[in-house]
Amino acid sequence: MKTTTRLREGEVRVAGVCSPYIEAGPESAEAAAVFVHGNPGSSRDWEDLLARVGEYGRAIALDMPGFGEADKPKDFDYTIDGYVRHLGGALEELGVKRAHLVLHDFGGPWGLQWAVEHLEVFASVVLIKIGILPSYHWHYLAKIWRTPLLGEIFMAITTRPGFDLLLKHGNPRGLPKAFVDRMYDDFDWGTRRAVLKLYRATSDLDGPARQQAAALGPLDRPALVVWGARDPYVPVRYAERQREVFPNASVVVLEDSGHWPFADDPERVAREVIPFLRRNLERFSSREQAK
Repeated sequence: MKTTTRLREGEVRVAGVCSPYIEAGPESAEAAAVFVHGNPGSSRDWEDLLARVGEYGRAIALDMPGFGEADKPKDFDYTIDGYVRHLGGALEELGVKRAHLVLHDFGGPWGLQWAVEHLEVFASVVLIKIGILPSYHWHYLAKIWRTPLLGEIFMAITTRPGFDLLLKHGNPRGLPKAFVDRMYDDFDWGTRRAVLKLYRATSDLDGPARQQAAALGPLDRPALVVWGARDPYVPVRYAERQREVFPNASVVVLEDSGHWPFADDPERVAREVIPFLRRNLERFSSREQAK
């Protein structure tokens, strides 16, 4: 079911790097659902969910540096730590003091590490095809991107038809044409360079995963896990493993979905995500009103 909630647009600048953002709901609320896209992606990935959440609370999605319409400087720190600093600075600028994270793809390592460094602000999490990934091994595309020269050649020869084929491999149900076209339009050389730098700066996800698990596990924050079973990049076995860190997590496996379930099965994903976020946003709001 579509919503008529209006999305606002703005820009936030951290250390000179500009991130456009879209937002819905009460602009001054200190608690917000914070949507963090992955690779390749942008704030526009979240438009539908963002508008739906905006009916009940504040919701924000950023274009992270190197992606979408954000700045893509050569000298940005394209590491997990660099993205954590940018995300943290942006949320401070936007006045978010309680964050309900919604994470996808590389937004997971960024957002979860931000949570580790801001435990008092981190309120809950929705993990879509990402999470704590101990003993994770890079998928075949990541191995190409991490290889000098081969990665550059691969990026140089990635055409729109080739891009379409890659996305079909990651999402067997297929993705909306407008979604794919927008993603490719954003996939300019600045984004391709950012992807290469990010993957080459990230030696593995096992070490960060174990550190994040040690920090976040004792908190037992509310969590929802949504996983496409047919994703070739992050195996479905990791869905249930999120309970090792979030013991009371709800885990939803979509048998026919792939890497972008919010695009290939948006109504089902919304039925899971919206009630979870509404419940947690309203819980925070009630506590604040009681003070």
